[in-house]
Amino acid sequence: MSLKSGSNEEISQVKSSCKLALKELSRWMIPEKVKTSLTTYPSSAEIVSEPLGVVLVISTWNFPFLLSLDPVIGAISAGNAVVLKPSEIAPATSLLLSNLVEEYLDKSAIRVVEGSVDETTALLEQKWDKILYTGSARVGRIVMAAAAKHLTPVILELGGKCPAVVDSNINLQVAVRRIIYGKWACNNGQACIGVDYIITTKDFAPKLIDALKYELEQFFGKDPMESKDMSRIVSSSHFARLAMLMDDDLVSDKIVLGGQRDVNQLKIAPTILLDVPEDAQIMQEEIFGPLMPILTVQKVEDSFKIIQSKPKPLAAYLFTNDEQLKKNFVQNISSGGMLINDTIIHVATDGLPFGGVGESGMGSYHGKFSFDAFSHKKAVLYRSFDADASIRYPPYTTQKQRLLKAVINGDIVSLILALIGW
Repeated sequence: MSLKSGSNEEISQVKSSCKLALKELSRWMIPEKVKTSLTTYPSSAEIVSEPLGVVLVISTWNFPFLLSLDPVIGAISAGNAVVLKPSEIAPATSLLLSNLVEEYLDKSAIRVVEGSVDETTALLEQKWDKILYTGSARVGRIVMAAAAKHLTPVILELGGKCPAVVDSNINLQVAVRRIIYGKWACNNGQACIGVDYIITTKDFAPKLIDALKYELEQFFGKDPMESKDMSRIVSSSHFARLAMLMDDDLVSDKIVLGGQRDVNQLKIAPTILLDVPEDAQIMQEEIFGPLMPILTVQKVEDSFKIIQSKPKPLAAYLFTNDEQLKKNFVQNISSGGMLINDTIIHVATDGLPFGGVGESGMGSYHGKFSFDAFSHKKAVLYRSFDADASIRYPPYTTQKQRLLKAVINGDIVSLILALIGW
């Protein structure tokens, strides 16, 4: 994703979140009525949403505007005060956010703290009412450990190895274009929900690779290193990590497309690797870059075992026209989110929660889920002073015990029999 298109998309999604909150907030705030039981008769009950208090949002660098402000919108909508810590790896956006918040927003409701490890560590030492962190699983463990000292609840938006299973009975051109969008056009693979690896059948792999080669050239030209639509790698350290994955003896001879790199410009071309060993380092960690391993299986259903053998991903993708395969995929593959016949755009649907499961995270937000994530759902029961039944108070005679048991069980027949002395 180019800088211009990426920035515009981030701004558009933030505006959409703002508009949704403004439109729906009055409805989100309405207490939810709940049925009561015979035990509390006569009574009424409701669930009241109340703010948690002061929350901390620690953002990440790959979508630094969207992933900073989207959770802040939810936290403010729910009535909280917020401290936002943008990522130091995106310093220009961090400074922009600090300046914009200072100039336009209520300082009593939101503050921005810039900085790096020292500042983040100092923030984590404080007591918060909730923390939302977006980033790596390694840092997520640090955040969770710090939060545990104060019994602070957390939302962790992490990542993982997001698979794309590709069946043969598909519109290959459309599928390939959508996979490219979900990998290389989206920050050149530097996205937590980007496609991390592909699984397809051994027979279909050559056709899939040919289609990927053709469409990549249509998108980025014969020399993708010169394309203005190809994002750079975010830093020299990330570049070095990706280069190490490519140079691994287990995978260096598996490259069937790409492999070009320029450390001075921090650019790596779209790179496809075929039949990568599952014990290679590239299959043991989230790639977060433009390298795409393709694993092959005899039957497309065999892909399930591969996915299930790894930690649960943030997203899982399936390309097929087989309705039974779709159903089996949804039922048997656990992931934070799932998309059939496309990639990554499920996060643009406000009615769906965005979040991980297992090592890909915990908790979720987006739309009303953001409001709920930063609210305490308080249970409230209303009663009058009427109908104060003596059976709840001592002494507990045999008759009272029969009545209490019937009331607690909601057994109207037994209650009537106990009242008439049967």
